[in-house]
Amino acid sequence: MDSVPVRCPVCRRDHAYITPVYPCPCGSPVAPPLMRGAPAEPITHRTWNDDWVSVRCHSCGRRDQWPHPELCCPCGAVLRVPVRPVATRGGAHRPAARPAAAPVPVPPPPAARARPPFRPLVIRTARDAAGAAALYLTWLGYRDVVQPEVRPQSRIDLRAAGLIAQVDPTTRPTPLRDVECLWLNALNSSVAGVFFSLAGYAADARARGDQLAVPLFVMDLTGTPQPVNDPAEELVSTGP
Repeated sequence: MDSVPVRCPVCRRDHAYITPVYPCPCGSPVAPPLMRGAPAEPITHRTWNDDWVSVRCHSCGRRDQWPHPELCCPCGAVLRVPVRPVATRGGAHRPAARPAAAPVPVPPPPAARARPPFRPLVIRTARDAAGAAALYLTWLGYRDVVQPEVRPQSRIDLRAAGLIAQVDPTTRPTPLRDVECLWLNALNSSVAGVFFSLAGYAADARARGDQLAVPLFVMDLTGTPQPVNDPAEELVSTGP
């Protein structure tokens, strides 16, 4: 699909954004209709209603709910890309459950090891967010990624050989303290630490992640993590 220019209102960086494509049950690809020229808005507070958008299939007319398009800017801002509303018309169908997302290729940097396309998990709940992060770590090359049934007091959501990971599924940017606590837990356990956030990071948390070499990722509701600092980019490039 054609890319749409999107400017980050925080750092004024320009991006070429390509909207994700999802599979309609009829088999046709569908994509949220982006509003060209409309400004993107930083996400500072999440609500589940705002995070989903109606999309109509042009082949069969079916109307389904899919994750609202988002863009993760390298400055740390998470942007909501404007979408044209779908006009209501007779016979529109809204399913009881949202279908699973199509495979979303995550192109690695040129030096990256060859990997198959990443198959994300659409995020509807906090546990889905941890599950999506576990899938991504497995895709990166970590083995035996474990997600405990009950979150421990240490707030470590995922464990693997040589790794612990924390997942913040809340509607606020991840604060400094959370990044520092993950780093301390990893240091005490002599393992690497990785952080995943659904709403991005506070400015001081992002800066501390760089200082402590903690890989920071942001996830959108398609379940596809994106690196937001150099340690995360290096992890995607080289693997564990």
